[in-house]
Amino acid sequence: MSAFLHQRPLHNVQTDSYSSSPRSPNDYQKPSTIINRTTLLLLLILLVLLGVLFPWISIPHGLFSTNSKLSVSKWKDYTLAEAVASVAKNGTVIVCAVSQPYLPFLNNWLISIVRQKHQEKVLVIAEDYATLYMVNEKWPGHAVLVPPAPDSQTAHKFGSQVMYLENCADVMLSAQYYRCLRRQGFFNFTSRRPRHLLQILELGYNVMYNDVDMVWLADPFPSLQGEHDVYFTDDMTAVKPLNHSHDLPPPGKKGRTYICSCMIYLRPTTGAKLVMKKWIEELQAQPWSKAKKSNDQPAFNWALNKTAGQVDLYLLPQAAFPTGGLYFKNQTWVQETKGMHVIIHNNYITGFEKKIKRFHDFGLWLVDDHALESPLGRLK
Repeated sequence: MSAFLHQRPLHNVQTDSYSSSPRSPNDYQKPSTIINRTTLLLLLILLVLLGVLFPWISIPHGLFSTNSKLSVSKWKDYTLAEAVASVAKNGTVIVCAVSQPYLPFLNNWLISIVRQKHQEKVLVIAEDYATLYMVNEKWPGHAVLVPPAPDSQTAHKFGSQVMYLENCADVMLSAQYYRCLRRQGFFNFTSRRPRHLLQILELGYNVMYNDVDMVWLADPFPSLQGEHDVYFTDDMTAVKPLNHSHDLPPPGKKGRTYICSCMIYLRPTTGAKLVMKKWIEELQAQPWSKAKKSNDQPAFNWALNKTAGQVDLYLLPQAAFPTGGLYFKNQTWVQETKGMHVIIHNNYITGFEKKIKRFHDFGLWLVDDHALESPLGRLK
């Protein structure tokens, strides 16, 4: 600014070769004076404009560290109750639980939901801060982290019993309980699920839970017929008749059913809350150990079996919600039920890369060609 406001007069007067007489020093000073006044006027106008417009200008993310810190603090303090209230539509929320290594599966799942026009009611329960901040940066308000959770995690492949190692310094039930959970990896990750679901029910919302290694081929909500407490899918590969019973199936060889905890729909009823509480109790009664690598699905089945007489349960149609062991391995059945499939679960296979390859082989890996359909866009 000083260069414009304090220009010196020109002292070296030159003769114009095309002029009959040299110009006087005053002739050179006049344009400088005009420039100074014009510059001052422009600067004043610019300052006024900046004063008016600056508060409304969107500052690029990361330009000022203070703005970035405020954003991080906001999402770190974002509660499950706030998040559910923000995203729920017609009293319903769709939730999943994700840690950073599985963001590609989250994106694939989201694309399939966008195609059914239900993405606005999706809430991502982040299992690490990296996921919380990334999702909310791209899709504000659609991710929440329920403490305790780690700042960093040791991630493993799908199918491993260890998904990450969690720091459980802040206990939810008791120090003894979380000292046990601290060693549990994948079990630790999934055992938090009924607590989240119960809290959402206590807030008065319907909630659908999905694993993110699923793909929606159609809208699942028309399949949620009636006013039952809990809706679920069978994990058995045996083919059922199209008009099969919607009651809880009979127990298997282990004395319990084989219902999948991957896809659950709950209404905020006393019965649904009872199942969630029983699920939590069963998880506490079956502590994890290296010799017995538990996950939360057996406990979910025991909870269903032990509350069946008190709760209105509904088995979803197999043709619409097949287990991966049926859909990916029985192409005769797939052809016979063509047009009936609603949600496909990529289970009965272990390994991150193997799941992606299987999705590729069946035309269900959407992120390569359709990433821009996702609210998260193309992930780096």
